[in-house]
Amino acid sequence: MARVTIDPVTRIEGHLRVEVEVDNGVIKDAWVSGGLYRGMETVLLGRAPADAFYVAQRICGVCPISHGHASTMGSEAAMGIKIPNNARIIRNIIEGAEALHSHILWFYTLTALDYVDVVSALSANIADTYALAEAAGTSTADFGAIQKRLKGFVEGGQLSIFTNGYWGHPAMKLSPELNLIAVAHYLEALEMQSEAAAIIAVMGGKFPHFMTSLPGGTVWIPTEQKLDDIYFRWQKVSNWINGAMIPDTIAIAAQYLPLAGYGKGVGNYLAWGVYDDKSMDPTKRAMPRGMLMGGLTLTQPDPAKIKEYIDHSWYESGDGLNPSVGETKAKFDAYSTDAKYSWVKAPRYDDKPVEVGPLSRMLVAYVAGDPDVKGLVDFTLAALGKAAGAAGPLPVTALQSLLGRVGARNLEAAFVAKKMGAWITELIDAVKGGDSTYFVDKSGEGEGAGLWEAPRGALGHWVGVKGGKISSYQVVTPSTWDCSPRDKNNVRGPMEEALVGTPIADPTKPLEALRIVHSFDP
Repeated sequence: MARVTIDPVTRIEGHLRVEVEVDNGVIKDAWVSGGLYRGMETVLLGRAPADAFYVAQRICGVCPISHGHASTMGSEAAMGIKIPNNARIIRNIIEGAEALHSHILWFYTLTALDYVDVVSALSANIADTYALAEAAGTSTADFGAIQKRLKGFVEGGQLSIFTNGYWGHPAMKLSPELNLIAVAHYLEALEMQSEAAAIIAVMGGKFPHFMTSLPGGTVWIPTEQKLDDIYFRWQKVSNWINGAMIPDTIAIAAQYLPLAGYGKGVGNYLAWGVYDDKSMDPTKRAMPRGMLMGGLTLTQPDPAKIKEYIDHSWYESGDGLNPSVGETKAKFDAYSTDAKYSWVKAPRYDDKPVEVGPLSRMLVAYVAGDPDVKGLVDFTLAALGKAAGAAGPLPVTALQSLLGRVGARNLEAAFVAKKMGAWITELIDAVKGGDSTYFVDKSGEGEGAGLWEAPRGALGHWVGVKGGKISSYQVVTPSTWDCSPRDKNNVRGPMEEALVGTPIADPTKPLEALRIVHSFDP
């Protein structure tokens, strides 16, 4: 049995160490260690509630929008504020733009290089590449010019932006032509990310850390020119997702169907829901709230059933506390997989580990019967069933795997892109109708929680306000759920459990383990 350590894990946000035990080419055990202490909960104590909107965004450079919104929602709940309808629409659009930016960034820049062999693209036949792109229904590019640029990188002794990868690894299964298509779309994705980010910059003042969704609503006032700009950029990104990203996802997934056989994880899924409707009822969000525990029976989650354990985390806080009364008291000790080995706490729902993220959201929405989600998922399962030579579509349970976790994030991008078009139209109609209310100024005190979704998954900001100041603050991020260490019962967290059973062809190049880790977008 060999112990394999990946430290640091690259192409992620933050600092992560992964250790696995490999026996006869299969991972038998795993430990995931978060190497970064944030401590924002301590930083925010005693500050004005509006400060939390700005400070909490610094938790993440990829999903600051979600942290800003969850923080603001927590403060609004504590102070008894209900935001105007226009502010709701604007927040949905900004949140959606962040999701598109994040999902495109994740797939093409952070994850695709686990499946796409860049060097193999040098041997692609250009005519066959165009024919394959047409057959796959994906967009074309100047494949010859891109291959020539790539050849220049390699002959120059360096791969530039493609340096970090296990090229030639036996787990790489794509043809040279499909690799070249993916490289071409990797480059296009850089532009699409910037277009999505520009929507946020127009509405939020800047990106990544935007300025406008303060407690009370929004301080951004739309104009006809700004709305035209937003609509144009949304349409460009939306067309590219449907014309390149979704066909790429299906074409690549069809070559990696064995990945549906492992990486399931704990089999429990939580989503707080995201994108409010006019009622502001959290059970009626566009991406619904729900929980799936050990099966596909949908229930509504109860925040009171959350506890955070620190038995294997570097804290001296109270153990098993609900975030509403949680503590963040850091105390570093030695790194030991037998004792404490992570800055990440171990949140549990009803004392069980749960996975969060796009797979959780898409499964919850699918079981809830959302027609757009069902259409996307059923279309994909049918295409993959055909690729597998099956008599019909793959079962929805095939999503509970490494393959499903990767595919769900990209399918969600198409879902969000469609919804954004409706929200932009709704905002245009509101402005034309003379609705000019965007912000309410109100103070109060109490306790509240902003339970929302970041692109990475379920996000919660628990806020207490007293005397105009923040009296308590706790955050449970998506990666806290997914990257959690063992709990008091020595039960693994979702990522640790997903790693167990993963085949490893070469322990010196643990590509398969990295695929599992990157699938959670930690």
